[in-house]
Amino acid sequence: AAGLDRVHVARFDARLASLPAERFVDAYVAHGLRAAWLLVGRDFRFGAKRGGDFGLLEQLAGRHGFELEAMPEVALRGERVSSSAVRAALAADDLAGAERLLGRPYAMSGRIAHGEKLGRELGFPTANIQLPQRAPLAGIFVVECLLEGETLWRPGVASVGRRPTVNPTAAPLLEVHLLDYAADLYRRHLQVRFLRKLRDEQKYEDVPALRAAIAGDAALARSYFAMKTNA
Repeated sequence: AAGLDRVHVARFDARLASLPAERFVDAYVAHGLRAAWLLVGRDFRFGAKRGGDFGLLEQLAGRHGFELEAMPEVALRGERVSSSAVRAALAADDLAGAERLLGRPYAMSGRIAHGEKLGRELGFPTANIQLPQRAPLAGIFVVECLLEGETLWRPGVASVGRRPTVNPTAAPLLEVHLLDYAADLYRRHLQVRFLRKLRDEQKYEDVPALRAAIAGDAALARSYFAMKTNA
C-alpha cells in the first residue's frame, strides 16, 4: 500500500536480540542487504540492549560505505507520531486516537489455525489466530476482516485474550466471528481491522451465560454496521 517494491523482515528472536550493534549492521545492513542508503529516525536504537544509536550508525556508515539520512519527526496536532504513542492509545482503549496516529484503523493479521470448535458449538464459529506475544489491546471488538484472495472487507466481532470461561489458553488468542459467513477458513490469511471496543473479556459462570454474551456482542456489531451503512 505504501508503494514499496520489497520488504525484508528480520524476525526478532533471541539470536537477533543478542546481536551486538556493530555486528547487526555488518550482518544485516552492509552484507545482508548491501545497503547504499539508509533512512532512520534520530532516536533509532539497535543491537543488544539497544546499544547502538544514530551516532554509532554514522560511524558505521562511513566504514561500510553507505549513506545515512535522518528522518524528520512527524507530529499530529502537536503529538509526536510513534509506535509508543500508538501502543499507549490502544492500551487506553482509544481506537480513534490510534487510527489518527496510524492514518488507518489498527489491524492485526495472521493465518487461521484449527481451534477446539467451541465457537461452533456455541453457534458462533470463529477463525482462530495464535498471537506470538501479548497484544497491545484486549477485549471484545467490532471488526472488519479481509480474507486472503478477496477484496471485500467483511463485518465481524472479535475477541483478543485468553478465553477465561471455557478452555483457557496459555498464549493470547485472536478469535474472529464473521457475520453471515460460513465458509471453511482454515489456513487462509486474515487481516482484522479494529473499529470499536464493546467490552473487556469476562469469565462467565457457565456456557449459557457465555453464549448469551456472545449473542449480545454480535447484535451490537450488527447495529454498528447498520448505523455505518445508513450514515
